[in-house]
Amino acid sequence: MSFSENLLKNLRVLAFSGVFILSSTAQAQTTVITADKMVDVLTGKTVDFPAVFVGADGRITSIADARTVKWGSDVTHINMTGKTILPGLIDMHVHLDSPADIGGYRGLEFTDSFWGMSAVGAAQAMLKAGFTTVRNVGAENRNDIGLKQAIENGYAIGPRIVPAGYSIGATGGHCDSTFLPPSLEGTSKEEGIADSEDELRYEVRRQRKYGAEVIKVCATGGVFSRNTEPGQQQLSERELRVIAEEAHQWGLRVAAHAHGGDGIKAAIKAGIDTIEHASLVDDEGIKLAAARARPVWFSMDIFNTDYTQSEGAKNGVLEDNLRKDREVAQIQRDNFRKAHKAGVKMVFASDAGVMPHGLVGGQFKVMVEYGMTPIEAIQAATRNAAQALGREKDVGAIAVGRFADIIAVDGDPLANVRELESVDAVVKGGKIVR
Repeated sequence: MSFSENLLKNLRVLAFSGVFILSSTAQAQTTVITADKMVDVLTGKTVDFPAVFVGADGRITSIADARTVKWGSDVTHINMTGKTILPGLIDMHVHLDSPADIGGYRGLEFTDSFWGMSAVGAAQAMLKAGFTTVRNVGAENRNDIGLKQAIENGYAIGPRIVPAGYSIGATGGHCDSTFLPPSLEGTSKEEGIADSEDELRYEVRRQRKYGAEVIKVCATGGVFSRNTEPGQQQLSERELRVIAEEAHQWGLRVAAHAHGGDGIKAAIKAGIDTIEHASLVDDEGIKLAAARARPVWFSMDIFNTDYTQSEGAKNGVLEDNLRKDREVAQIQRDNFRKAHKAGVKMVFASDAGVMPHGLVGGQFKVMVEYGMTPIEAIQAATRNAAQALGREKDVGAIAVGRFADIIAVDGDPLANVRELESVDAVVKGGKIVR
């Protein structure tokens, strides 16, 4: 049978079974989104009167001038007249199953399943705030993976989630449970906790096996754990390299929680992809990050301390944790300015969960205050974040082939970045969600 005869036969079978084949044009241009202006984060410029066409699969098929292009009555029109549209925002460091108003030992008031349930509301809050993609860097009970599955299958509403599952770290370190006595913890290790290179390699494989799309590792101590100091290195460069090499072999990227200068440098040398917090980075660490051949990104949460210092004690956060928070806050902000000035690649990261998820847009003004231009801050939460995720074909820009994840504001965010503190409309995959 010839190719044409075989094709004709298959078309007849499809028609008989009720499957209809639409032309590519009919499939592609099912929705058009128009606005007064569009921020093109790839060029840093503003485009007047965009018309963004979206196919049935939720991806952008073309971008035209709304003043000249025409479309038929069968195309759904989302009219953003008077508004500026931008790509949906990306937050590279969130904890969706961590309500900000529950701190310290208050968490013991709730049953185990509470945290996964609370994540549903947090995901909705972030989506309404304009964050259409988030990277969840560590969750108990794989709450982030379960929530991702619920959203993708229509059981919940929220952003696209890049989940990590359990964080990986050393016994007694920041990723371990450090608030309870041994009589309440038992003798077995918490999942994700490892104390040899083989154990670390196994934990990478185990997290990937059950749905992790990024590996989170704790290289240093932390602010909101007990019996750890932020500057304290907790995994060696060799151990971090084992994690990075294993993850990269499986096609995964690695995020390293690292406040301390030595831990940051070890993580950079080991090939880690993003450095979370980077609070106490020194000049050598900044130079290493700026010069490394394989891109490394700083993911610095420089806004949440405003919330933790004003509300933390009321929420139950222990004074020792608030003390550490106070000690690193201004240093981290100053180092954000230094790293940006030195040319280190930067992404937007809020540590939502330490602060309320719906308020994270407030970080843009702090990023501008500490050295970025408005377009640079916006690019950190769009173009840069997509590059750091390795998902430039899907998110991070209003561009042909990417998902039509789009937000709208009334004013000009390039003149006043605080417009992003309260977005006026959110579109995910070509459909209005706010």
